[in-house]
Amino acid sequence: MKRNLLRQFGNDAEELATCFLEEAGFRIIERNYYARKLGEIDIIAERSGILHFVEVKSASQDFDPIYNLTPTKLRRVINSAQYYLKEKGLDLPLCIDALIVRRGEMELLENITL
Repeated sequence: MKRNLLRQFGNDAEELATCFLEEAGFRIIERNYYARKLGEIDIIAERSGILHFVEVKSASQDFDPIYNLTPTKLRRVINSAQYYLKEKGLDLPLCIDALIVRRGEMELLENITL
């Protein structure tokens, strides 16, 4: 039961994030892209000719979700983004972003790196 609630909470946060990005001028390309053995990218979006690979982080308690954005997670997103470009045969500029959801408020952190 708790697992289902956490999954629903995560899905709701991703839905809010998608709406936020669309309102900010992004075009959503794909959601929940899974790169085999590498990891998942929550949202892939495009704006101004740049592909944005967006990791959505949220928390249901009094915990700042930005602390869940670890170097290991960032490496997985970067590797998955590279895999996506190769798989799709794309040669476009890319940007790794994080969208932090805190109690319904959004904070977009663009071009994050290790």
